[in-house]
Amino acid sequence: MESMSDEDDAAGLPVILLVEDNPDDVLLVRRAVKKAALPVSLQVVADGDEAVAYLDGGAQYGDRERHPLPDLVLLDLKLPKRSGLEVLRWARSQRGLDATPVVVLTSSGEDEDIQKAYTLGANSYLQKPVAFNGLVQLLSVLDLYWFRNNLTAPPAAAGASY
Repeated sequence: MESMSDEDDAAGLPVILLVEDNPDDVLLVRRAVKKAALPVSLQVVADGDEAVAYLDGGAQYGDRERHPLPDLVLLDLKLPKRSGLEVLRWARSQRGLDATPVVVLTSSGEDEDIQKAYTLGANSYLQKPVAFNGLVQLLSVLDLYWFRNNLTAPPAAAGASY
């Protein structure tokens, strides 16, 4: 698991958990976040089991100062150990995570993957842009929508039943 910014610099910034097994894609996302000058703390895990451990606060992720719960999850579908769809299913079954925005960011444009992701509770499904500038633009739009304009339920109320 890697962090984009120093802990002191990350205080108060929105946290994005990037779940991505391809190191080249992780590097591209890091560069795009930097180029877009997004004020976020980027946490990275490389497989589905690690994503669940991070979100659950298990093992090395128990310190929420160092590994805060994300404000947004960017989730690849094709992951080792546990697929992105399995991670999504698990997250949506967890009180406290059920309202955390999950954006699928994957190379797959298959109708079946899109349908399954939305059925399991994805908030958005985005295909990875081919060009770097497209990724910069996409991340800028995500920042604008999820962190500047979108209103979310407070964490305590997120899992409440009405």
